[in-house]
Amino acid sequence: MDPVPIQGLTEEDQRLRARLLRDAEEHGHAVVHVAEDDEGAPYSFSVGAWRRFGVAEAVVVGLPAEIAQVLIAAYVERASQGHRFLPGRLYHDFFEGVPITFERVSGGYYPEFFGSAFLLYGKGDFPAVQIIVPTPEGAWPWHPAAPEGFADWQLLLTASGRPESWTPGVNGP
Repeated sequence: MDPVPIQGLTEEDQRLRARLLRDAEEHGHAVVHVAEDDEGAPYSFSVGAWRRFGVAEAVVVGLPAEIAQVLIAAYVERASQGHRFLPGRLYHDFFEGVPITFERVSGGYYPEFFGSAFLLYGKGDFPAVQIIVPTPEGAWPWHPAAPEGFADWQLLLTASGRPESWTPGVNGP
């Protein structure tokens, strides 16, 4: 990890960096929430999990901040205890009755979806995973049965915009 030189940061960025570091020290990670806007759905991401525990930072797209906060905290806690989450595998023990899966985030999405993390990781040299949640009816964003617009609402942050670590319906959801 390349340290970020504080001298080159604005006062606002210095305060944000200090808060992220403090939260990561106290809670194992910080969570940054970005509200929905004209460009897309709300999203939330962790900062500091890689620094504290050597586990990938996580992003959740399209969920309300309160739910994303709980999901990211559960992921970081379990990952910091040594649990590894494999892309394309279903995990049924995060939400009752709703499985989740993971996918690796393409580096091209880091500046947009992990912007504040660059205050800790200057060059963006950290791994990141996306936590993906289906509709309550079980449709994943890439499935033909998904509601119209769901794939845009829960954008998949891979280079292709589709699962790349597994083949849907073959060795993944």
